[in-house]
Amino acid sequence: MNLEEQQPKIFDYFKTILKKQCLSHAYLFSGEFASFEMAIYVAKSLFCTNLSKDNQPCLLCRSCRLIDVQEFLDLKIIEPSGNMIKTEVVRNFIHDFSFSGIEGKRQIFIIKEAEKMHLNAANSLLKFIENPNKDVYIILMTSDANKILPTIRSRCQIFYFRKNSDYIKNYLESLEVLPSQAIKLAELTSTLFEAETLSKNQKWLDNMKEIELLVSSLIANHPKVYLRIAKLSEKIQEKDEQLLTFKLMVLLLSDVDDLFKKDDLLKKIHRAQKMWQANVSFQNALEFMVLAD
Repeated sequence: MNLEEQQPKIFDYFKTILKKQCLSHAYLFSGEFASFEMAIYVAKSLFCTNLSKDNQPCLLCRSCRLIDVQEFLDLKIIEPSGNMIKTEVVRNFIHDFSFSGIEGKRQIFIIKEAEKMHLNAANSLLKFIENPNKDVYIILMTSDANKILPTIRSRCQIFYFRKNSDYIKNYLESLEVLPSQAIKLAELTSTLFEAETLSKNQKWLDNMKEIELLVSSLIANHPKVYLRIAKLSEKIQEKDEQLLTFKLMVLLLSDVDDLFKKDDLLKKIHRAQKMWQANVSFQNALEFMVLAD
């Protein structure tokens, strides 16, 4: 995956600071498009045994290859368990900060979905960020920087990883995904990996066609819309695919010329999604769109 093409401005910035050897100890990466890949690149720059003259990692040495498969001992990656990063998990890692690395002196910690840290965990981390160990580096990752405590944000360098939909679409088309599907998948997903995974999921691709038929029925106020809802609800049982269904419905309405009808349907979809998020069944939430005035 070509970071230089996916996030050219951010990649150029890190090339410069690596060349100058002025890497900061705490970063906040906001946005999911290529942000983890960038974090891994930074990790490689710290441990690569064959750095270029500009201090760029070679990507091929033992350290770089171990980092790629997340088996390098001085790289620690924290992820939520369920829907939370528990305080004891963060405190255990902070305890490790006080020791030198195993492979060398340095260590790097990547915290994915950092907004899911328990408040006590976030406050524990804040204390370390305020007084960092010179050989320890932390990269916090989140879908939205505003979800992170202001006190932590203020002590991190923040980078915003905006999605490059054209890059995703072109990449999918290079895999021989149909252009019409590639466009929709590029808009629906946040990362290249997610888009590629869905493009290989024939069940989801078939469901996309059913969702398009449902939206067409809604726009036309077709009498068979309930049958389409029942059929779709039977096929789409997983929560993540149900969420994608709402997103795709909104996306498909972008082509509607009648602004009043579009606005009305968008409001209905939004209310239906809120009901679904409040544990109303997927089918009942969809049927609400037809029943609502």
